[in-house]
Amino acid sequence: MANPQLHPFEMNSLTGEPFLRLRNHKQIIITPPRPEDVALYPTIMNDSRIYEWLGSPPFPYTSGMLDVMKPKTFSNSSKEHAEEWYLKTKTLSDDVLKKLNAARDEPDAILLNDCPIRNIRELKEDGSDVFLGDIGISRVVEGKFLVPAEEDASEETKAKYKAANDALPLGDPDIAWTVGYYIIPNYHGRGIMTDALQTLLWDWAVPRMGVRHIIASAFEGNTGSLRVFQKNGFVSSRFFENHIQTRGQWRNLHVLEWKQSYNEPPWSA
Repeated sequence: MANPQLHPFEMNSLTGEPFLRLRNHKQIIITPPRPEDVALYPTIMNDSRIYEWLGSPPFPYTSGMLDVMKPKTFSNSSKEHAEEWYLKTKTLSDDVLKKLNAARDEPDAILLNDCPIRNIRELKEDGSDVFLGDIGISRVVEGKFLVPAEEDASEETKAKYKAANDALPLGDPDIAWTVGYYIIPNYHGRGIMTDALQTLLWDWAVPRMGVRHIIASAFEGNTGSLRVFQKNGFVSSRFFENHIQTRGQWRNLHVLEWKQSYNEPPWSA
């Protein structure tokens, strides 16, 4: 019998994974991370069309030798960037799936602090799929975004606001969340990421994580991401000059916000 806690996911008969199908691009799905994706990460993350718009991933982005038969072991003594990211996201995904399985007999859908799926893939006619990118929703990491504009954003103040946000109980509508994503350049401009954010937001984040407020950001010049956010009801709220230095260059940053109270899923109209 299917686990009702896994709603609205479908199940992949080949891999046994849950996945979420995009509403407007039916051949695109979002799945949990897989060990074989690790070999793909460095090429993608070292592409200037990707890393130019991401602030946190290191550059150059490296990979060791993850043993796909033993996904938590490495042939070298230290985890490289790709393996570290995989283990972090896979552990999170597994933890959420365990909670969903443990709650199988609960009468109501449980609330969760995370999402077990994040890797975007394109389904092929033979049932196989191709890795395209990543999308994740979590509580705000950058404390600066939480500090009111009239307050001085000292390190102590940023830490105070972040700690307060982290301490809010699951389901509290005042929790500030954030979202990050990328998709490989060959798939830019097709509306896939707009659809991925829309689908993940309304089918999972709102009903299953209790998301009501999101603070997102994009570097100045990243018109693609700004369009994705704006098409999903995000509005500009702040602009930080010289927000961060990446690869020797100071970057300005757009900050946008989304509130569930001001939006509704487009298919409900």
